[in-house]
Amino acid sequence: MFLVVGLGNPGREHENNRHNVGFLVADEVRRLHGWPDFKQKFSGLWTRGSLEGHEVVLLKPQTYMNLSGTSVQPAAAFFKVPPEQIVVAHDELDLPWRDVRLKMGGGHAGNNGIRSIIQSLGTPDFLRVRVGIGKPPAGFRGEGADWVLSNFDGVEKAELSEVVARAADAIRRVAEIGPAAAMNLVNTRTKN
Repeated sequence: MFLVVGLGNPGREHENNRHNVGFLVADEVRRLHGWPDFKQKFSGLWTRGSLEGHEVVLLKPQTYMNLSGTSVQPAAAFFKVPPEQIVVAHDELDLPWRDVRLKMGGGHAGNNGIRSIIQSLGTPDFLRVRVGIGKPPAGFRGEGADWVLSNFDGVEKAELSEVVARAADAIRRVAEIGPAAAMNLVNTRTKN
């Protein structure tokens, strides 16, 4: 069994924020595979289905990004999913826009959602689906936090469905061939 987590912030005001790309990926996984609607539990929204012969629980924490671990840890404990079978989709400032990369373990790179999950699980050893949102462009007024909480621009919106689809496919690949092989495949793909 896998626990697939999409990170974001709840509320309509955050729907189109770069920080919410994990929610978009979770929604796409659910839509693509025809899983039931999300239900409330674990301080989040969750559903379950089958992916490449594996049972998968899909979770969107509703705790706000900084407290994501308080949703992920209880869900992982309830379904008895070990950290190495947890897959977390999130925005990544350190990757250029449109890049999708898989990474097992490591630090939080300033992402407070990842930081909270590491703290709550007591380990960094879970898989991340890193969706590149890029650094703020020259002339952007504000900090990195302002950038991730700002909305996708027109060009990004036009490309967003393709990026989200690639991230959802990366998750499918993890279920299909396992994390190590999926990392090798997804991370070495030529850029479009």
